[in-house]
This record gives sequence, structure tokens and C-alpha cells, in this order.
Amino acid sequence: MAETLLFLSSGLFLGWSLGANDAANVFGTAVGTRMLRFTTAAVIASVFVILGAVLEGAGTTHGLGKLGQVDALAGAFMVALSAAVSVYWMTRASLPVSTSQAIVGAICGWNFFSHRPTDLVVLGRIATTWVAAPILGALFCLVLHTLITLSIRVLKPHMLRLDLFTRWALVAAGAFGAFSLGANNIGNVMGVFVPSSPFDDSVFNGWTLSGAQKLFLLGGVAISVGILTYSRRVMETIGGELVAVSPVGAFSVVVAQGAVLSVFASRDLSAWFVAHGLPEIPLVPVSSSQAVVGAVIGIAMVKGPAGLRQVRWKMLGGIATGWVTTPILASLICFISLFVLQNVFGMRVHT
Repeated sequence: MAETLLFLSSGLFLGWSLGANDAANVFGTAVGTRMLRFTTAAVIASVFVILGAVLEGAGTTHGLGKLGQVDALAGAFMVALSAAVSVYWMTRASLPVSTSQAIVGAICGWNFFSHRPTDLVVLGRIATTWVAAPILGALFCLVLHTLITLSIRVLKPHMLRLDLFTRWALVAAGAFGAFSLGANNIGNVMGVFVPSSPFDDSVFNGWTLSGAQKLFLLGGVAISVGILTYSRRVMETIGGELVAVSPVGAFSVVVAQGAVLSVFASRDLSAWFVAHGLPEIPLVPVSSSQAVVGAVIGIAMVKGPAGLRQVRWKMLGGIATGWVTTPILASLICFISLFVLQNVFGMRVHT
């Protein structure tokens, strides 16, 4: 058991890092604008991220597994650790990071080291989501924010009532966003451990908790610990860095981000597309940061040319650079680390 926890520690560290950083995408603007207290936001996010991970995490994990089935626990440990180290180094370099891209790069590094083919079709579909996520985020946010703005103009609610409604709306949107984050991104945290899962299925009063779900539960708890222990500073400073966003705009951004993550995590929606002759939706982890960036750009688009001029395009260019660099760095770190783990420590990193 101690050895198992040692190997899983890299995934738990990656989950902690994800919670510490990506929780800001769910509640950052609400906390930064003082619409919600940090404690309230952190507790809600922690509960719903675990529920999303356990109940809906299987979809993206299966999709990520098509890229590479890491079949040894030591190999899975190094894949997750390489992704975590890549995220840490990029953060220290003040470059934006994507956990989703880091884990994809690390899996490709494992494939190359173990002489397993990387399915370029699957890789292409995953890379397509990196482009689709910010675009969908912008479109969802553009439509939603336009409808909300028009509704406020027509209904003309009292300012106090509007403020109270906005606070409760941000709570609901944050819960939805946290659930979607857990459902979509748990594949990044624990997906590589599923093929070599050390846990068996358990039955509680007729309800089965699979070995994979036990992994997702551990990963969800790790994300929650990251939220509760280290996300406060990021939450309090996230608002307005790329473009100024109002509390109503914050609601639109969070809902749009949650919708994007749900699209790429929902097995039912993907099956509905196939049943109606539409292309299958790739069920893979996507970056919540990418979705949020797209949604914030959608807010700027609502304001027209004046809003687009407010976007810090230089910062956006830095974000794009980070998105390109992260998977390459993770792949290189993983390959080198696997070589050391196998040839220096004599551990089996693949079958």
C-alpha cells in the first residue's frame, strides 16, 4: 500500500497544482470583485469538483487513453510527475500553462520511450480541442452575455435585487464550473493510472464504486486540497488581467467555461451527436484556462471595437506561447526521466 501511494503521489501533486491554479478560472473573478468570499467559493468548488470527478470523470479518461495506455505503475508515476514539473517550471517562468497539454506531451514522451505508436489521428483530435475550446468559450460567452444584458435592459431590476441575484447566480455558476472542471480534468490527474489501477471495485448497498472511481476520488480530493490551501492569492488577483470584467460578465465567463468543459466530458452528448449523424465529440481533457481566455475575449467582442482594443494582446500572445511550449517540454522531461528511472533505478516503466 505504501508503494502504491508513493507511485500515486505524482498524480496527487498534479491534482493539487490544478486545484491551486485552475480554481481561479471558476471563482476568480467573483472573489476578486468581492462578490463572494474566498471561503465560500473554496468550499463550493471543493465539493463539486469531487462530485464531477467521481460521477463524470470516465469519459475524458477513456479518450485520453486512446493516445497511450501507460501499462506500468512506475511509468504512470513518471508521466504524471513530468506533467507536474512542466507546469511548475512554466509557472516559475511566468508563462501560462495548461495541465491538459502537459499530460498529453508527457504521454507522447512515454509512447516514444516505450516504442509504442502515437496515434496521430487521436493526437490531431486532441489538438483540435485546444483550438476549439477558446473559440467555443468566446461564442458561448458572447451569446449568453448578450442575452443577459438585453434582459437587464428590458426588466430594469432594482440595483439591490440585481446585486443579490448576481451573487446567487455566481454561486450556481461556480458550482457548475467546478463540477465541469472535475469531470473534464480528472483525466489529467489520474487518467494515466487507470490501466494499472491498484484498486478493486467495491459495492456499498447495491452501489458500485469502481477501482477507477476510487482513483478519481483521490484525485478529486487532491484538487480540493489545492483549492483550499493555495488558490486564494490567484483567486483574488485573477480579475481584470486580460480585460476588465463586471460581475455580470464574470457570471457569463464562468458559465461559458463550464459549458465548454462539459461538452468535451459528456458521453451522452457525444452519443447524441453520433446518433444524429454528426461528428463524434472527442472526450478529452481540455484546458479550463483556454476556455476562460476565449470567454473573456467573448466579453470584449460584445463591447465591439472599443472592447477589443481593451484586450491586452501582448499578454494573449504570451498565453499562446505557453500553450505551444508546455507539451513539448513535458514530452522531453518524461522521456529523459523514464530513461533514468529504468536504467539507473532498474524500475519497469512499461510492459
